[in-house]
Amino acid sequence: MDIIINAKRMLSRRFPALTHDNFRIYWLGQCVSLIGTWMQSIGQTWLVFSLTGSPMLVGLLGAIQFLPITLFSLFAGVLIDKYPKRTILLITQFISMILAFTLFMLVFTHTVRYEYILILALILGFLNTVDMPTRQSFTIELAGKQDLMNAIALNSATFNLARIIGPAIGALIMASLGPEWCFFLNGLSFMAVLVSLLKIKVTPYVRKKVENNILKEIKNGLKYITGEPPLLKTLMMVLIIGIFVFNFNVLIPVFTKNVLHQGEYVYGFLMSALGVGSFLGALMVSLNSKSGPKANVLIGSAVVVSVNLILISFTKMYYYTGILLIITGIFNIWFSTTANSILQINARDEYRGRVMSVYSLVFAGASPIGNMFAGFAADRFGAHTAFWLTGALTLISIALLMLVFKIYIQANKPSLKLP
Repeated sequence: MDIIINAKRMLSRRFPALTHDNFRIYWLGQCVSLIGTWMQSIGQTWLVFSLTGSPMLVGLLGAIQFLPITLFSLFAGVLIDKYPKRTILLITQFISMILAFTLFMLVFTHTVRYEYILILALILGFLNTVDMPTRQSFTIELAGKQDLMNAIALNSATFNLARIIGPAIGALIMASLGPEWCFFLNGLSFMAVLVSLLKIKVTPYVRKKVENNILKEIKNGLKYITGEPPLLKTLMMVLIIGIFVFNFNVLIPVFTKNVLHQGEYVYGFLMSALGVGSFLGALMVSLNSKSGPKANVLIGSAVVVSVNLILISFTKMYYYTGILLIITGIFNIWFSTTANSILQINARDEYRGRVMSVYSLVFAGASPIGNMFAGFAADRFGAHTAFWLTGALTLISIALLMLVFKIYIQANKPSLKLP
């Protein structure tokens, strides 16, 4: 009995977010659901390639899923600020479950076509446009401001662990039963998060004063963000990292083949190294989150990642590259968790949904730009130069951003401290 009590005390010290009943229940549901999500991801990609034999059509599927986020995130933010977040999540998660079962039935009955998968992916993209920022802004209601960073880190750890477990299970299921059973199990996994949402006890919803004029509310949200330097600076940092750093899916395969002169196994090893680093980083943040998010951590982690990109460009042995990618994964999570926490803690309640929708928009919008830039640089100058160039441009951009904000604060708000 004493062992159990001591274990609970240790968990409450290390992972204080789990002491909040609402967050713990919801987090456990997410643990199950995210594994199913990654199972469907690998199964869907394999299915599309098997149907079409075209890498371009596989890429189009991914673009279709992200298109609604790019186009409609700002509108989603107004919706999130207007209605109860639990209600929104119940709706989005339920429809996502129906989509997974629909895809299962299409494959199981041998009636699936590429066009049908595109339609389902587009619908899922619209759902994620609302679902992603809602889940992010809901975290503070479940865990509170004091333990928010710990909660975000635990969510990141869960996401990255699911990214390792889900594809592994999915590959076994595809090999033995077929990809349709990945979709079926994903549909079942949504039940875990739906049950968790029904079980949590939220305070009675107080309807926020949000006007029916959506465009005006979007304008108000953007005006609020631009008037709050902590929010604006953090979003600009996210934009810089999104453009110049989050392009590993483009550069690593080219670097593996053309610079390291290795094949699929080493490519898989390097991508796994990045995933392991991300998981370790999330655990480290969750164990050191008591002090809350700090600007020096945000900037410092971005600088470390930038320097790592430059160092990777000089590696010739894949195990050195792997070590650097583990370190990169660790500090990537430090950066993203800190940025997420700064935005949620500094945003006023009535604007939090819109702030997090802009955060989603910045991530979604920066990724294709960054991928195109990385692809162009690798094609024109080589993958090693592309790594060096993206790292250097990140450092220069961060330095310029810090200089601009220092001048702005001194000129307009000398008493204001940045996060």
